[in-house]
Amino acid sequence: MYLTVNDAKTYCYTGGKAVDAAKPTVIFIHGVLNDHSVWILQTRYLANHGWNVLAVDLPGHCRSAGEPPSTVEDAADFVIALMDAAGLQKAALVGHSFGSLVALEAASRAPERISQLVLVGIAFPMKVSPALLASSLSEPMKALEMVNIFSRATLAPPPSSMGPGTWVYGASMALGRRVLASNPRVNLFHTGFKACDSYSHGEQAMARVACPVLFVLGSVDQMTPPKAALGLIKRALNAQVVYLPGGHHQMTETPDAMLAALNGFLKA
Repeated sequence: MYLTVNDAKTYCYTGGKAVDAAKPTVIFIHGVLNDHSVWILQTRYLANHGWNVLAVDLPGHCRSAGEPPSTVEDAADFVIALMDAAGLQKAALVGHSFGSLVALEAASRAPERISQLVLVGIAFPMKVSPALLASSLSEPMKALEMVNIFSRATLAPPPSSMGPGTWVYGASMALGRRVLASNPRVNLFHTGFKACDSYSHGEQAMARVACPVLFVLGSVDQMTPPKAALGLIKRALNAQVVYLPGGHHQMTETPDAMLAALNGFLKA
């Protein structure tokens, strides 16, 4: 499904279902060097169980046109504009990593329009090491390898992870290369990491969030360690916390547990 957001063509995956105005809607926001496809398992389920889903490609990423957001605040404004373009007065937001900061900031800017907030793999501050930040600009393939190693609790998860023959690490490497190549004008890797590193008012944003919040954290996450979310958890007015057994990329590394946490919260 395509929508025009800020005069740019924007792609949203809907789980293969038409948007039904009578159903509640949940918007999924991906992280750095990802796109809508990282949410494929969760969105397909929810689209068949009572929800409209809009898993967006952020501006300048893959199927979406427009200028890539250079800050968390710019991306949050885009999410609110996306809601306007879709005719949504209210929606739930689900964000991963960089996308979790975007979801948090959007919920703080329009608290009356967000019904529920799910923050997956969040940390605040979400600082990026200077070496990794520099590598994302000068040696993006090396940086991509580093990120995918740090993002996994194991490089060879059991077949039950996503089915026999699935290589989670290899699939994520391929996705990162594809997303990076999708925009020859802007280094999406460096731009996204710099936005994460520069975001400075997460706790103030959380204090303005009015809806229930679910934190989904990887217990052995090396990219955004669970302890780095504690400040936000303490600031949330109505928080639930779920710790999953894997690393940073919960949607693919522990997909069933991720879906169970998400489905249980959105039903609440």
